[in-house]
Amino acid sequence: LGRIYKLGIVVPKNYTTAVEWFRKSADQGHADAQCYLGIMYERGCGVPKNDATAVEWFRKAADQGDAYAQCNLGIMYASGRGVPQNYATAVVCFRKSADQGYANAQYNLGIMYDNGQGVPKDQKEAVRWYRLAADQGHAKAQFRLGVMYEEGQGFTQDDATAAEWWTKAAKQGHADALNALISLGE
Repeated sequence: LGRIYKLGIVVPKNYTTAVEWFRKSADQGHADAQCYLGIMYERGCGVPKNDATAVEWFRKAADQGDAYAQCNLGIMYASGRGVPQNYATAVVCFRKSADQGYANAQYNLGIMYDNGQGVPKDQKEAVRWYRLAADQGHAKAQFRLGVMYEEGQGFTQDDATAAEWWTKAAKQGHADALNALISLGE
């Protein structure tokens, strides 16, 4: 019911009512509802925006193995929203989610290796995680792979392969990928 009200399926969209239903389920230990309640607090939908409360709900769901919540918790730690910024903890959260095949966590783990945040900088490891996400159709990961091929980061420079990844991302509306393709053609 929470999702029905959140999305406005068959009933008018009502975030406040969605939060009520999410809370009823979350209080009973339902991980999806806990994660959705975290999202509502993170975004300020139906409740006042509160990153610390969002983190609490994400943590409850993450502790139950919810991949989406684990990734969201990692994002909160990486950005220092609702908790002190801690890249190492973010990496732990992303890895738990990524190991379950969640593409956004795989992409975020790639960023952490790419930038050396919470882990030693390792372009080959970044490429590995970007590719896992990109193979699932994650446009941002496809774009990053294109950049890495164009710049020869993690492997031999290859404009043709860069263009292939950018084309995949551009077809999903990724503006930077489209710009990269245009620049490559100049």
